[in-house]
Amino acid sequence: MSVVIARQLKKTYISGDITVNAIQGVDFNIEPASFVSFIGPSGSGKSTLLNMIGCLDPPTEGTLQVAGKEITNLNRKEAALFRGKNIGFVFQDFNLIPVLSVFENVEYPLLMVQNWSKEKREKRVLDLLDAVGMADQANKKPSQISGGQKQRVAVARALVTNAKLVLADEPTANLDRETANRIIGLMKQMRDDFQTTFIFSTHDPRIVENVEITFTLEDGKFTSHTDNHGGDHV
Repeated sequence: MSVVIARQLKKTYISGDITVNAIQGVDFNIEPASFVSFIGPSGSGKSTLLNMIGCLDPPTEGTLQVAGKEITNLNRKEAALFRGKNIGFVFQDFNLIPVLSVFENVEYPLLMVQNWSKEKREKRVLDLLDAVGMADQANKKPSQISGGQKQRVAVARALVTNAKLVLADEPTANLDRETANRIIGLMKQMRDDFQTTFIFSTHDPRIVENVEITFTLEDGKFTSHTDNHGGDHV
């Protein structure tokens, strides 16, 4: 079953006399364990789509299923609970909590949403830090590690709750070329190891080269859909 199913999805913002149709009736499916990107110019609707899938911003119209659940009409508390259990996030500015250690940053989502014992939490966090090559940095603060290391920690944090879906908003924007390529490789490895779906909102051609499916957005509509296994569709 598809991990994301959208039908006639719309998002409209109204500010005074101005109406912005950010997303204009899009349909798409995203399959489990896939590597997908939304691309397009600034203002095309990429981040709006990501925010709707991530239960951060409800659709104005249409239906949206994520991980088998219809999320269109969830209230704020329900959305937060669902998000915490099912969706991980990776951001361009890392969004690590500066006063917490690397270990504590990765552990934080487990404290928020899951009733796990301390021992179970510790094993899960250390296993993921080991998987992303950061176990030896577990006690450091974010200010003591590099940008690439911060993004590795962010990937571990996104996966710690066994999320079926990770949403990555420009995750390589603040990284140099070599580090960005390493992070993309790491996320592919995590997808293969954990069967997690990764959805990117990006301008970065390095990510676009590595994804299997690309949806191109312009003015809130898809202008093309490229499947690297099967060619172009509109």
